[in-house]
Order: sequence, then C-alpha cells, then structure tokens
Amino acid sequence: MTHDDRLLGVLGSARVVFFDFDGPVCDVFAGLPAPKVAAQLSALLSSQDEAAGAKAAETDDPIEVLRIAHEADAAIGQDVERALTAAEVDAVEVAGPPTPGAVEAIQAARLSGRVVMVVSNNSADCVQRFLEVHGLGQYVTGIVGRPSGQPHLMKPNPFPLIAAAEQAHMDVTRCTLIGDSLTDIQAAHAAGTTVIGYANKPHKAALFAEAGADTVTDDMQAIAEALITA
Repeated sequence: MTHDDRLLGVLGSARVVFFDFDGPVCDVFAGLPAPKVAAQLSALLSSQDEAAGAKAAETDDPIEVLRIAHEADAAIGQDVERALTAAEVDAVEVAGPPTPGAVEAIQAARLSGRVVMVVSNNSADCVQRFLEVHGLGQYVTGIVGRPSGQPHLMKPNPFPLIAAAEQAHMDVTRCTLIGDSLTDIQAAHAAGTTVIGYANKPHKAALFAEAGADTVTDDMQAIAEALITA
C-alpha cells in the first residue's frame, strides 16, 4: 500500500478533521521567536518564585514554562498564562502566511462535507486571531484551545480531542487529527482518533512512524489532494 493510499484510507473514514495549529496551520512564533517569549515568561515567573523561574529558564518552549509555573502555584500559573496568551496573539499577527498547503487542506476538508476543528495547546484567542487575519474563519466550525488554568489537560492528554468531537457532535473514532508533534500522536491514541503525522522536519517521519501514526506526510498539499479524492 503506497503512502498516498494510506492517506486516502485515513481521510476517507474521517467525518471530522482536527488540525493542530502550530505547525500544520501556521508557524506561531515565526515572527516573535519562541525562546524570546519563553525568556519573558521565565522572568515573570522568577519575579514571583525564584526556584520555579530558574527551572523555567532552562527551556525555550513557552508552553513548558507555563507547565512549570502551574506546578509551582496556580495563581502564578494564571499570571504566566495571561502573559503567554497575550504573547501568542501578538505572535500570530507577525507570523506570516499559513503553512504551505494548509489553506487548501482546510478548504478541501470543508468542501468535501467534513467538519473542520482546530485543536491546539496554544490559546483559542491566538487561533481565532490568525484565522481572522487570513480569512479562514468561515471554514472552521470550532476551536479547542489550551484549557485555561489546567495545563495537565493539554495534549498529550486526550481531553482536547474528546471535547472537540463533542463540539462536532461526532463519535471520536470518526475523527482524525493532523499533528506535528509526538504529543499529538499520543493524544490521538489515547482518545481513539486516527492520526496523520505531519513531519515538517526531516527527523520527525521516523519518530511518528515509530510512535504509531496511522500515516505520515511532509506535505499539507498532499492532505488537501487526498481530501478531495477521498
């Protein structure tokens, strides 16, 4: 069975397509680098909890800083989360165009009668803003962003996918997720959805295959074409 056949097989049985946001739809921190945001959040965290701030300073992933902040203290976590959400909204304003093939894939999913949902560990606010800026809101039925104040419910927890399936009024097993990280594949397996690994970096293809993705592609345009065919 060829790679294209696998893509057709997965999409053919999916009534709802979940797009992860950062990667498959856009490069969130292309214009406002993630390490810079992580450093700002770590500084904010340090001002309230020095030990947690020191731990956070070791990562350049803003979402990881958020996890560390919440582990330290719920109230501090919420301060950091507000700052992260504001930074994400600023970031998508300067993130540049959508991922090549993403617009076509979203449109193809919608035009083929499927429901399109964005399911992300980024804030729903920044997803909403990006869709507005690029005129994509009309194709997207719903957004499930980071569960506020509950970072333990972010992917790889299946919670966002289960919530998105409920919003779409569809059994979770009739949904497929397009994601570019290991946490997407883990969340999909835990929820019972199929998952397409979007390998936007060369090392990811083998990683996703090993993790048990239903199929792997490095091209969002291929997903668009498969959606039209399927």
